Amino acid sequence: MIKIEELIEELCPNGVPYIKLQEMSEIGTGSSDRKDATEDGIYPFYVRSKEVLRINKYEYDETAIIIPGEGGVGEIFHYVKGKYALHQRAYRIHVIDSKLNTKYLYYYMFAMFKKFIMKKAVVATVTSIRKPMIEQFLVAVPPLEVQCKIVHILDDFTKLSAKLSAELSAREKQYNYYKDKFFLELNNVKRYKLNEIAEIYDGTHQTPKYTDSGVRFISVENINDIYNSKKYISAEDYSKYKIKPRINDIFMTRIGNIGKCSVYDKEIDLAYYVSLALIRPNSEIVNSYYLKFLIESIIGIKELRKRTLVNAVPIKVNKDDIGKIELPIPSIEEQIRIVNILTKFDKITNDISEGLPAEIEARQKQYEYYRDKLLTFKELVVNEG
Repeated sequence: MIKIEELIEELCPNGVPYIKLQEMSEIGTGSSDRKDATEDGIYPFYVRSKEVLRINKYEYDETAIIIPGEGGVGEIFHYVKGKYALHQRAYRIHVIDSKLNTKYLYYYMFAMFKKFIMKKAVVATVTSIRKPMIEQFLVAVPPLEVQCKIVHILDDFTKLSAKLSAELSAREKQYNYYKDKFFLELNNVKRYKLNEIAEIYDGTHQTPKYTDSGVRFISVENINDIYNSKKYISAEDYSKYKIKPRINDIFMTRIGNIGKCSVYDKEIDLAYYVSLALIRPNSEIVNSYYLKFLIESIIGIKELRKRTLVNAVPIKVNKDDIGKIELPIPSIEEQIRIVNILTKFDKITNDISEGLPAEIEARQKQYEYYRDKLLTFKELVVNEG
């Protein structure tokens, strides 16, 4: 960072010019339609999402930046080099000025474009933008040497993040493999219906009356972090709940992404919606964390899938049917052994406070800090006359 700061001070001590994008690039949409996509297409086909489709005919052969014309405006950027096709409502930005590095522009837009464009975007059912809006975006244009140095630094950050993400993906596969392996190898183990070893409840069926503070209210969207919901109900409404969570109860999603679990392990009042089931295990027969891992394993998923109402929108499993799933339950000692092993894998892959997720989050914050610092310049003031 010191060297780049010295370079900026040496090459542009008085600041850098800010130039409208239309003066340095060609901006336009494609002509391809989503129906033209084919799974085994020869060329990449950029539409209005992060997903890149395939197609057999290309429209452009160039280096460019692709952004959506609606939807994820200010969130989605593709850096393209080579032959590609483009959707009718996606924009290409092709640099034609030799003073501007395309990869530098990509990073600059990623950092600065959203704040600019959201002031101008048309917000209807989806957010949309038009070519004249994009053309007015001002780009800080330091000397090419500075641009290339910035690109090199940010590329290194990006490669490191990609490496960590790939490692996390591999760990997740490893974790899921061992989790399923443990449970599939439980031969000669007694199987119980869930309602034989646990009580099962669901949350309120009434739309809650939210308040600014009080008791946290959770639903499916909070299953990964049940204690940090931003929705609240009053203590008075919570007092009407007949079944309140107890330590070692399990919340399980029963609508949409069915079977995701979280163990209640803190004495914090939580109100819960009908989209969640509350499972209260018999601690003499089954360990709560063992039951969580088991329900989330291939065995639990298959058992729930048999009883899922797939024609419902969204798909769901009825509370009483949850109790009918059959699960292998070994001795408490064996359950605890399995839990100790899987907990270590779980922390590495899923715990945002430690392990790879924590490192990835820290690296992302570091990247954003240095990116914004590198791309913030004093504007060059030109004295006229």
